[in-house]
Amino acid sequence: GSGCHCLALMDMGKDPVAIDISPLSVSVMTDEGIDARLMNLYDDKFKDTFDTVLMLMNGTGIIGNLDNIPVFFERLRQVLKPGGVVLIDSSDLRYLFEEEDGSLMIDLADEYYGQLDYQMEYNGVVGEPFDWLYLDFETLAFYAEENGFQADLVAEGDHYDYLAILSQIP
Repeated sequence: GSGCHCLALMDMGKDPVAIDISPLSVSVMTDEGIDARLMNLYDDKFKDTFDTVLMLMNGTGIIGNLDNIPVFFERLRQVLKPGGVVLIDSSDLRYLFEEEDGSLMIDLADEYYGQLDYQMEYNGVVGEPFDWLYLDFETLAFYAEENGFQADLVAEGDHYDYLAILSQIP
């Protein structure tokens, strides 16, 4: 994105590294003095390790779909220093399926309701479709444990959104 989280961290005396797949975003961040790199989390050239990884603004989206979860957690093992953590957020899209009486109309035989196909369009330019994943906290915690991580809920918002910490189970 624009690097707003990195700028706040820099104001706090931290030395953040930003990654993004958008050349324009990387250019904007670089112009602001941010160490920004044109790559994604899964890029083999990305060899750095960190004490803390921020994955905000629906950080679970980058996972794409439930099938990619093991690869996601394996990548986290590679980029986290021992004792490192990930701060990640998402929203539970169950509210889209909520009836007036509070019940949920979710087809359990269908794909997980938080798996979406996105396609961006701006000013007549249409991008390629891509998978994006919104995970409810319980599902995140389940898959975290399945992959050797612990998920702790830090905060919940008013609209089914949350912030969690992921840490490796020793």
